[in-house]
Amino acid sequence: MIIRLQFSLHTAPKPPQNPNPNPRKLPQNLDGFIPLKTLTPTSPLLSKPYLSDPGLRFRQKLLYLENLKIDSSKALEKNPNFRSTSLNSLKSVIKCLYSMGIEQSDLGRIFGMLPQLLTADPYSDLYPVFEFLLNDVKIPSRDIRKCIIRCPRLLICNVSDQLRPTLYFLRRLGFVGSHAISCQTTLLLVSSVETTLLPKLDYLQSLGFSYKEVVRMVLRSPGLFTFSIENNFRPKVEYFLNEMEGDLSELLDFPQYFSFSLDGKIKMRHRLLVEHGFSLRLPDMLKISDGEFNDRLVEMRLRCVDGEFSFGFWLSWDNVV
Repeated sequence: MIIRLQFSLHTAPKPPQNPNPNPRKLPQNLDGFIPLKTLTPTSPLLSKPYLSDPGLRFRQKLLYLENLKIDSSKALEKNPNFRSTSLNSLKSVIKCLYSMGIEQSDLGRIFGMLPQLLTADPYSDLYPVFEFLLNDVKIPSRDIRKCIIRCPRLLICNVSDQLRPTLYFLRRLGFVGSHAISCQTTLLLVSSVETTLLPKLDYLQSLGFSYKEVVRMVLRSPGLFTFSIENNFRPKVEYFLNEMEGDLSELLDFPQYFSFSLDGKIKMRHRLLVEHGFSLRLPDMLKISDGEFNDRLVEMRLRCVDGEFSFGFWLSWDNVV
C-alpha cells in the first residue's frame, strides 16, 4: 500500500500584531458603548512626530490646546502640573471625552472651569464617572453630554467617596420612579450629604414644615438643594412673611418661589400689585413673563375701572328714580 503525502506550499498565517504591547481596556461595562462623537482635531503642526527639544514639545502642547479653543495661559496658571504632562496624555483625556459624546465646542468651558482635568488619568479618573452615570444612575447614553454640560464638576468627583453615597441618600429620600435622578438633576450628586443636603432639610423644617412636607417640597423642586441658606432661603422667607404677609402653606404648594430672583422679580412684581391694590397667588405672580405680567396688571386695572363705573352708574340711576 502506497501512502501519498501532500505538502501545502502555503505558510500558516501570522498572528495579528498588537501595535500597543500593553493596551489599557475600557471598564467592562463601557466596552459596548458607541461613542456619540469621534473627533480628532488635526493640523500640520500637531501631526508631526514628537520633537526632541523640550521647549518645542511644550510649544506643541500649547498649540494643541489653542487648536481646541482652550485658554493655555489660564490652564498653566490654574494647573501647573500641565507643564510636565506629555502631549499623548493630554490627547488621551480629550479622546476619552469625545468617546462619551462631549463635543469640541464644549471643551473650552469644561477645561476653563476644571483645568485639573488636563492632567487627569482617563482610566482611573474619568471612565469610572461615566460608568457610574450609565450603570448606577441609569442615565441614557444620549444624555451623558447633557449631564456633563450642566455640571462639569461630575468629572472630578470620586465615585466611591462622593457620587455613590449621595445617590443612595437621594434615593432613600424619594428620588426614585418618576422623581429618579436624570440628566436634569445629576448636579445634585456633587453635593455633600452632611454639609449641603442635610442642613437645607433642617432649615426648611425649622420654618415649621414637617419632615414629610420638606421631602415633598424638594421632590417637586430639586433645585432647593442647590440654593444657599443665607443668600437665598433666609432673605426670601423674611420678605415673604414680613412684606407679603404670606402663609407658609403657599410655599409648600409652590416651592419654586425660591428659584426666582428676589430683587429682579419677586419684590418688583409684589410692589406693583400692592401699588394698585391687587394680589395674586405666587404661581400667577411669578411663573409668567414680564410682558404677560404687565398685560395681566393692565387687564386687572381695566376691570377695576369698569367695575367702579358700573357701580357708580347704578348709584346715580337709583338717585334719579
